[in-house]
Amino acid sequence: MHRLVKQLMDNGTAATVAEAEAIFHGYKLVIGYEPDDMDEAGQQSILLTCVALAKRVFLGGVTVVGNLSAVQKTPLPLSRTLRDAVLSLGAAVEPEDRSGSLRILIGRAPAPTSGFAVRAVASGWRGGIVPSNSPHVLRGSSPIPPAAMLAAALAVNEAFLHVNGTAPVAGRRSLGLSLWNLEAETDWLVDDPSEPPLTYLPSSVWLIGLGHLGQAYLWGLGLLPYADAQTLKLVLQDTDGVTPSTESTSILTDTSMVGQRKTRVLASWAERRGFQTEIQERLFGAWIKRQNFEPTVALCGIDNALGRRALDQAGFDLVLEAGLGRGHRDFRTMRIHSFPGSRSSEEIWTRTDAVREDTTQQAAYGDLLKKGALDQCGITLLAGKAVGAPFVGATAAALVLSELLRVLHGGILNQLIDVDLLSLEHRAVVPNRISFHERNLGFATARRPSGYQS
Repeated sequence: MHRLVKQLMDNGTAATVAEAEAIFHGYKLVIGYEPDDMDEAGQQSILLTCVALAKRVFLGGVTVVGNLSAVQKTPLPLSRTLRDAVLSLGAAVEPEDRSGSLRILIGRAPAPTSGFAVRAVASGWRGGIVPSNSPHVLRGSSPIPPAAMLAAALAVNEAFLHVNGTAPVAGRRSLGLSLWNLEAETDWLVDDPSEPPLTYLPSSVWLIGLGHLGQAYLWGLGLLPYADAQTLKLVLQDTDGVTPSTESTSILTDTSMVGQRKTRVLASWAERRGFQTEIQERLFGAWIKRQNFEPTVALCGIDNALGRRALDQAGFDLVLEAGLGRGHRDFRTMRIHSFPGSRSSEEIWTRTDAVREDTTQQAAYGDLLKKGALDQCGITLLAGKAVGAPFVGATAAALVLSELLRVLHGGILNQLIDVDLLSLEHRAVVPNRISFHERNLGFATARRPSGYQS
């Protein structure tokens, strides 16, 4: 089951699985790409992230329009030319488009005369979207990769809000964040001279869980401009294999990987990127104890309370954790924690997962039962699966990675971040009062982009 198609079953929009799938196969997207001369690498990062996310949402097809003959300049392990990289991620490439499909614009791509269009923009630590004809243009410095990733994720979210009919204002607003300063009153469209150039990168990271969030973390790490990629050592921990539904939310897997272990698939990707890897194929819990030679920083993407309760017991100097909403109403929400903090992980999570809304009475589940496709037990299991969207995980990953990068650059670490993509401006942010600057987080050096102005 496609985890976003399931939304239409759970909220009653579609009366059958086939109807829900047919609606999604009617969703089409065009990405217009015309890079600015000074920041081609940053805009390629936005483009490739947009494609990787959108192909999992707009099942009717994603088409990229523009000149893609340039060399692919991101550090991702993709094809040499931008065109081949786009094709390998699942989009079509056309010189122009007259379909009238909704659009995401990057760089100087021209705005259509009518129809939905937003422009994904990023500079320094700031990223977001503006209406296609907006006079607001972010200038100055190349975006750090989480800012580019954030711009892409917000653009795909906005396009989906439009086709899904969830937010009538979609496409007519500016929406973004300063990842250097998440305070609600910060205007992300205004240059911030306090933003530091990207100089320090994590040198060792333990990824707990390699599903929706874990793969988004790894994509973001892959975008980081390491002077020497081998300076990053990764521990990849998961017990699951790739299933047919994995591709619908997870940015680094596709149907060719079904049946393989997530650890093996993602270790292979990370090693092609140049990183060093070690795999752990066991559950995370109180029995996990970090050894002195293992990463002191952990990024957590598991979604069960039992594992989360042990996050600050394994001996990491810093743990960053993200949890996503699971239901058809709240799947765009996310809550990010850092540990240690003022509350322990045992205090935050109870021994059982939260009670979930019962959607088994919706028509689509009744249809499955009537046809004999599933028995009542199967219906209950399917209804209990999470609704998920790849752009939500990518947004959360951009926030988590920026927390780590910010503390490496001497900035504030936040203990709690609450975000809902329906109302990004109403986020809640609580600083972590514990000092992490003397902890052994480890760092590697970044290769400075040629367009970066410090």
